[in-house]
Amino acid sequence: MSISVTWERKDSVLIGTLDGRIDGSNANEFQSALESGIGAGDSTLILDFGKVTFISSAGLRVGLLIARKFNEPGKKFALCTLSEPVRDVVVISGFDQLVSVYGSQAEAVKALESE
Repeated sequence: MSISVTWERKDSVLIGTLDGRIDGSNANEFQSALESGIGAGDSTLILDFGKVTFISSAGLRVGLLIARKFNEPGKKFALCTLSEPVRDVVVISGFDQLVSVYGSQAEAVKALESE
């Protein structure tokens, strides 16, 4: 099974809703899907993991690459709606120490808009 990304905007916040599994077999596809959806002028990105059933270290690497693009002054990046298995991988890997993680999309939008 592959990963799909659906894009939407809420004011100045770009939200990518992910659906599927992210592992070594589709990490490059995942990276391309994210990079093609993010515009040069986008400064706030939230990735919604609500429909992601699995993420491997290859998927986390892609997440880190994208997070680094938003690690400049005036740019913001967050993850939200992690399922229990995905949250476990994110926490065990320490990825949650590098990026903000929120329980819901609404929480993430509110937090990033108020920063």
